[in-house]
Amino acid sequence: MLRLAPALAIGILLGPVAFGILATLIPAFGYLPSLGAFEVSTRYFAEVWATPGIVQSALLSLSTGLVTTAVALLVVFLFVAGWHGTPAFLRMQHFLSPLLSVPHAAAAFGLAFLIAPSGQIMRLLSPWATGSTRPPDLLILQDPLGLSMMAGLIVKEIPFLLLVTLAALPQASVARSGQIAGALGYGRMSGFLFTSWPAIYRQIRLAVFAVIAYATSVVDVAIILGPSTPSTLAVRLTQWMNDPDLALRLTASAGALVQLGLTLLAIALWIAAEWIGRLVRLSLERRGKRLARDQWLRGTALAATVLAGLAVFAGLAILAIWSVAGFWSFPDALPRNFTLDTWSRALPSIGRPLSITITTALAAVFAATALALACLELEARTGRTGGSRALWFVYLPLIVPQVSFVFGLQLFFLNIGLDATWLALAFVHLVFVLPYVFLSLSDPWRAWDQRYASIAYGLGATPNRTFWRVRLPMLLKPALAASAVGFAVSIGQYLPTVLIGAGRLPTITTEAVALASGGDRRVIGVYAFLQMVLPFIGFALATMIPAFLFRNRRDMGTAA
Repeated sequence: MLRLAPALAIGILLGPVAFGILATLIPAFGYLPSLGAFEVSTRYFAEVWATPGIVQSALLSLSTGLVTTAVALLVVFLFVAGWHGTPAFLRMQHFLSPLLSVPHAAAAFGLAFLIAPSGQIMRLLSPWATGSTRPPDLLILQDPLGLSMMAGLIVKEIPFLLLVTLAALPQASVARSGQIAGALGYGRMSGFLFTSWPAIYRQIRLAVFAVIAYATSVVDVAIILGPSTPSTLAVRLTQWMNDPDLALRLTASAGALVQLGLTLLAIALWIAAEWIGRLVRLSLERRGKRLARDQWLRGTALAATVLAGLAVFAGLAILAIWSVAGFWSFPDALPRNFTLDTWSRALPSIGRPLSITITTALAAVFAATALALACLELEARTGRTGGSRALWFVYLPLIVPQVSFVFGLQLFFLNIGLDATWLALAFVHLVFVLPYVFLSLSDPWRAWDQRYASIAYGLGATPNRTFWRVRLPMLLKPALAASAVGFAVSIGQYLPTVLIGAGRLPTITTEAVALASGGDRRVIGVYAFLQMVLPFIGFALATMIPAFLFRNRRDMGTAA
């Protein structure tokens, strides 16, 4: 049965993406019998480009993807180059790791509550520094250039890119290369750039492409922090797909292909920038630029990394305060009283979204973890990893914009009568959860010492018995940690839930984003706080379960 696992996993990763794009492609050219459309033409692409402000929306999406990725990757590169191997690097690693579990929407709400004209930063500065007793008339949130949206994406992508970079460090012999470069007079950062970074970047390149794809097509963060006149292309496409005028679905399908082309253009521009960057690096290397005086740059990198982490943590703390805030007028730094009235008003309507959120996430995580374990166990028994092609399959749902194929999946489920069903929703969540679970679990699974299995085989244990009695117990903690990552990913899914659920399967995330236009910070705080707490509960259980099961086996309880 293990031999079926890779084919099943590839089918789950490739099938919905390929079929979703195909199901988007056909209506884009005007053929959708269920809506009475039989004439094949390109008129709907013309309608997309004739929409007022659509060019600005496309340019905004393109610039968001490139700027977000460039800034986040630059901060990660400078921080790793300047501080790897130091105590500060280890402390920052522990500091930023919890941010991986925070959904993008929760982080966006937290940042909004911080930087808004009536937000916490302005409250702390007023009136003693600003002289204001009223919120200033400044367009900070939803600014036309999308700067606040980019900031929200950057602070969330820095921990992700740092995680994948940390996973690549052991294969690059960073410590030895750094010692040799230092002995030749190179600074820490230039030595890292010339010796280790090329090998590291090759390993994280697909993750960088995934960040570009996400940032160019994000919907929930764009709704919360992005401009609305016009909004990003993905947000406008989502509005068309949910419009009561069903004819707009044909236009939305054409727009989804435009979004796919836009993301591919962003990746192509990034590849061109890689080529230019490689030439610059080789030029500096050949000219012997040692750049030994890099203390100021190291300090800047550390400050930027700390600031990104503090922005998310501070925003989450403000969300928690707003959820229990009583009367809180500007410019008071804290509410005059705390109350649970908002929670008591919100609880009656939270039950159904909360149950759908948890059951969908658990189903997707269980299936994803079982598939990942089966694939990795087969790999361990046969010694075949699948190479780089397998990695492309894993990253495929992350690199292809969700808008480009989830539209098609919605039409497919509608035609077969599974639209707005929990089963369809759980399956689509599985498509996005499986890559994260596999990537989180593969490194510790492959690093396991195979000599334990050899000893078990020598004692007469079968491969199956060795898996259940030796390998899985020893790797239970990373397996549960990978499941917790998948749980957090499922909770944060917005666009697949809105489209596949058709508004009839609300989750905590969709309800929180729907409240973004309402302006009631207390209610938003309740939903965003729940969205933040659920992943933390998952990670807490992933830590406590092995500690409890192996409480009499110290090393088993703490194995990573």
